[in-house]
Amino acid sequence: MRNRCVSGSRGAFLLGLAVISAFIIAACGGSAASTAELSGRTGAGAGRGSQRPAVIVERTTAVEHIAVHRQVDLSGTLLSPEQAKVSSEVAGPVREVLVQLGSIVRPGDILIRLDPRELQLAADRSESALNQALAQLGIPKGQNVEPPPDEQVATVRQASANLEDARAAYARADQLGGRGLLSRVDKDTAETRLKVSEANYTAALDAVRSLKASLQDRRAAFELAQKKLNDAVIRAPVGGSISERLVQPGEFIRENTPVVTIVQMNPLKLRTAIQEKFASVIKTGQTVDFVVEAFPGQTFTGKIAYISPAVDQTTRTFAVEAMVNNEDGRLKPGFFANGAVGTKVDESVPALSEDAISTLAGVSSVFVVEDNKIRQQTVTLGARQGKLVEITSGLKGTETLAANNLGQLATGTQVQIGNAGGRGARGEGAQ
Repeated sequence: MRNRCVSGSRGAFLLGLAVISAFIIAACGGSAASTAELSGRTGAGAGRGSQRPAVIVERTTAVEHIAVHRQVDLSGTLLSPEQAKVSSEVAGPVREVLVQLGSIVRPGDILIRLDPRELQLAADRSESALNQALAQLGIPKGQNVEPPPDEQVATVRQASANLEDARAAYARADQLGGRGLLSRVDKDTAETRLKVSEANYTAALDAVRSLKASLQDRRAAFELAQKKLNDAVIRAPVGGSISERLVQPGEFIRENTPVVTIVQMNPLKLRTAIQEKFASVIKTGQTVDFVVEAFPGQTFTGKIAYISPAVDQTTRTFAVEAMVNNEDGRLKPGFFANGAVGTKVDESVPALSEDAISTLAGVSSVFVVEDNKIRQQTVTLGARQGKLVEITSGLKGTETLAANNLGQLATGTQVQIGNAGGRGARGEGAQ
């Protein structure tokens, strides 16, 4: 009883397998005769092989030779080559701010004005002290000339005249005292007067020399006071756009307080890092083409200007900077850029249409047609140019290659070079 049940189950299984096979063949375009034949083979448990029909290859192709523009991919950030954080050099209340965020300024344009009253008073006091020193030295007011020699200063000339008079009086007293015509007291008085005149002359010389030294100090103090007064008007040191405005009217700011930040907008600098294996092909002057997300579909151009002489040991890359023309101001510092730098052009490079290449699990193959049979050949791909792909190894360059129905091809497959009509005719004959 048990053997009968097992046999019945096995027969039902084989019958079901035959039915499923018939459905599969019918779905694939097989004929009723082929279905019956397969069912018969399955039911019998044995069969005989039949030759597979040739695969129609409607299109073939050959290796082409093209010029390939070699390039190195890169990504980086656009930066401003000049960025200045402008600070106030003097303290004071902010009277007026003349720029806004995004304002375009040129070198020398006024950015901020401070209240100058306190600085003006300091400048006036320094000027008064300077004029006093000039008057003592006999220099006209407002003239920046060298002081006269010591002997030409009025106080020294006066002391010198007194000294000469004292010397003459003492000489006469000494002469008269030697003849007994002058008392000892008068002679001593003449001698004392001479010593006082000598001391006054020396003091006058010292005073003039000290005044000359202080003149330089007072001139420097006056110039410094004038500079601080001028610094109450803060001007742009470089041209560019205002990226930060850090103060408001009415604020009191100290010295060295940042007030605005200016970024240069033209040209911009594209800073990137390139793998060390490309160090031998990257040169200054090479063209960089790149795109940014803000302007999809538009390509911008720059030229390599600076190349780092050292490689970063962590990333194994070296820094490269390209200068980018930005006259229209569309690009902004901080944009992320993707692009490539062209290195050279290789002529007569073997290439194939992408239609003739099959890639599976990272391995690329082509199908060589030889005597109406297929030989599958592994190839190594290189650069892509449109629909053409560089072949770096695997082909001699004289082969004829299948360009369609690649999924039905393998080594040893019979092929028929023809058109779609041949397939339909052969299908009708098979029925």
